Parts: sequence; C-alpha cells; structure tokens
Amino acid sequence: MTSVHIAEPEGHVPVVARADLVVVGGGPAGIAAAVAGARNGLSVVLLERYAYLGGLASGGMVLVLDDMCNGPEISVRGLCGEMIDRMERIGLCVTPPEADRRSDEAMWRKWSRWGVFDFHSHVKPQPICYASAFDPDGYKRVANDMVREAGIQLRLHSWFSRAIVEGGRITGVICDTKEGRQAVMGSVVVDATGDLDVAASAGAPFIQGAFIVTTVFRLGGVDTDTAERFEYEEPEAFNAIDREAKRIMGGSWDKWWLKTPLPGIVWCNCPHMAGFDGLKIDDLTRADFQGRDRIAALLAYVRQKMPGFENAFVVDVAPQIGVRQTRLLDGAYVMSKEDVMQRRHFADSVARGRDYYYPYRTLLPRHVAQLLVAGRHYSATSAAQRISREIPPCMAMGEATGVAAALALQADVTVDKIDVARLQAVLRAQGADPGDQPAANAYVAQAAA
Repeated sequence: MTSVHIAEPEGHVPVVARADLVVVGGGPAGIAAAVAGARNGLSVVLLERYAYLGGLASGGMVLVLDDMCNGPEISVRGLCGEMIDRMERIGLCVTPPEADRRSDEAMWRKWSRWGVFDFHSHVKPQPICYASAFDPDGYKRVANDMVREAGIQLRLHSWFSRAIVEGGRITGVICDTKEGRQAVMGSVVVDATGDLDVAASAGAPFIQGAFIVTTVFRLGGVDTDTAERFEYEEPEAFNAIDREAKRIMGGSWDKWWLKTPLPGIVWCNCPHMAGFDGLKIDDLTRADFQGRDRIAALLAYVRQKMPGFENAFVVDVAPQIGVRQTRLLDGAYVMSKEDVMQRRHFADSVARGRDYYYPYRTLLPRHVAQLLVAGRHYSATSAAQRISREIPPCMAMGEATGVAAALALQADVTVDKIDVARLQAVLRAQGADPGDQPAANAYVAQAAA
C-alpha cells in the first residue's frame, strides 16, 4: 500500500506547566524518579497516559516484586522497600518473613504459589527469598499517596507526543490530551515511558529489541487449598492437567497461577505470546485478541479438569498488555549480557538488581543534554535486558535519576557532569542501595569505570 500523509497545521501549543523536573511515565520507575526528585527539593511534574499510576506493576498486573535480593542480602531498598511496607500496612502485600527464607520442602509448599522464590537458583527446592506478592489496586493507592505527599504535580490522561529540543538540549515535552496538545517545560526530563518514547523523539540513539508479550489476567472463585492439595497429593494427575493447561495457553512460566493477597483470587502471568512488536498498533491489537481467546479456552478447561478451579471465573484482564522489550537506549555505556551474568561491578553504579549493577552511564542518552532514562529501556543489549528488567531494579533506577536531577540543578551542571560519588552517598543516606559497595560475589574489573 502506498504511504499517504496528511499535512498538519503547526499552530501554537500552550505551556500548561513548568518545573525543575519533568518525568514522563507514571510506572514504577517514573513514580520513583518523581518522588525522589521532589523529596530532594525539586518542583516536579509527572505525566502519565492512563488514569492511574503503576504502569506494568498495576495496569499490567505484574503482581510479584522480585529480583531484589542477592541470597540473604536485600539489594533493592529505598522507595521500592517503602512501597512494600506501605502496601503491607493496608493488607495488600505479602512478603515471607525472614525466618521462612530458606530452601526446604515445607517452606516450598507454604510459599511457592505466592511466587516468592529465587527462580534463578539451581538448588532444589528453590529457596524462598525476599520478594512480595501484591494487589494492583494496593500499588495504585500507595503510589497516589506517595506522589500526593511529595507535592508532585500529577497530570494523568496525558499521552506523550514529542520532545522539545533546543540546541541539543531537551527543554520539555508535548502531550496529547482531551484539552488538546499541551506543553510541559522542565530543566531536566526523565524518560520513564518503558518504550524510550521521549529519548527516541529527542534524537538519542537506540536499538530495537523484542521479547514475549502477555495478556495477564486474574481468576476468582478459586479454592487454592484444594488446588494445592491436589498438586502435592496427586502429582501425576496434576502434572498431566498442568501440561495441558500450558499447551492451551501456548506458553507460560512454570507456575502459571499464583496466589494474591485477596482470598480466592489468583493471578496468571500468561499466556506468553511471541512475534508481536510492542510498538505496532496491529500487533498489539492482535495480541489482545489472541490473549483473550487463550484465556477463555484455559478457563473452560480448568473448570472441568482442575480441582479447586471448578467455580473459577475471570475477574479481569490487565488493561495494559505486558510488553517486555521494544526500544533500548544506546547510551553512554551499553550493558552486556556478560555484565549481568558475571555480576560485573562498576565504580559509577547507582542502582542494583538481584546480583547485577547499573552504572550511571546506562541512564545517560548520548547527544541529548538534560535527559535521563529510567526503566526497562535503559542502555543495554537485548540479551542483557531480558535478564535485568524487573520492577524493583527499575524503581531503583528511577530513584537514582530523581536524585541525580536534584544534584545537577543544585550544582548548576548538566546531568552528565554530576559528582557520581555524591549521588551514591545521597542515595545511601536516604535508604537506597546504589551498589557502590560491591557484594562478595561481584566481579570488580580493573577499570570498572
């Protein structure tokens, strides 16, 4: 089909807000960036296209926070840990107590259906670890509280359109809204869109990646006690049904259903669907249809065959498709798979995951001043990102960018010229773990920086 274009009138876009820091994307990384910036004295505008905060944690219903401990050592702290504490206080988050974080059959049977185990471990049964199962509305509520308390100007229903760049420096962004196109100006901008929308629009180099997508869903009316008893007391029959359920879905993690803080409601981080581009409207539309078809087929099967699921029903399908990888920043440093697998430590580490480290340079775009990146679109190869993109370390990246923006504006320097040692010290003083102190199992290179 021949491409057809329509000429748009340039017109004038009203400036509706100005701030020290503009964060685009209200997912986990964006929430952390905005709150960290505001708590360090910045005026902050947070822009989000949906009617809620939380991104793939809430809207995508990725309902386990993991990859935040290195054996018994908690490696992601700070704002992520605060969110967990707040959700626990309202009864919408479950975390294994320290005494239960070990490898034995009793703990596996008690906790594995919560998804709070070290899925990277080769020990059997895999150890129960510091991880949290949470409710999506709980995440939204806590995010609202933290943003409101920090005095952040939140603008929901604001869909990013393009970056405003003047002389190689980003100065703001334009959003599409029900009120028309609106401009928001900022001294520093953080791209927390997940798809690198802002940095790509601003002209920063990037690569294209791809991975599976998922239409996450929840089922209600499940008798989890009966289902678990069947799994352990009739393993041969359970395995046969479990295999067929996974075949119907076309792919899933080992445990396709997990418990949630709400009784009788389980969440299913599946089906896994390959071959879809998370930046293409046709692909996203087909993925949504295909996912719902698979969910319907699965439900019909397990209602008939799986003890405990006889009265199951679909509670909801996540409003956001679980896109794991699209554009990836080609930044000041590109994280490799070897960096992640070898636990390479960097002198300029400002965030940690399970046992890997993010140097500040992976958050810095090239060729665009005053722009930072936080989230799953950080500077990495496709293979590296697949194993280092979980929600807690994305929050740690966001927290680092918010503090970095504050330090840059306080020192009157661009974000690429800040004192990283000072950034690390501030993050640690505020309860985060920037990874400046390598763990015992880290690989410290001769020329780490």
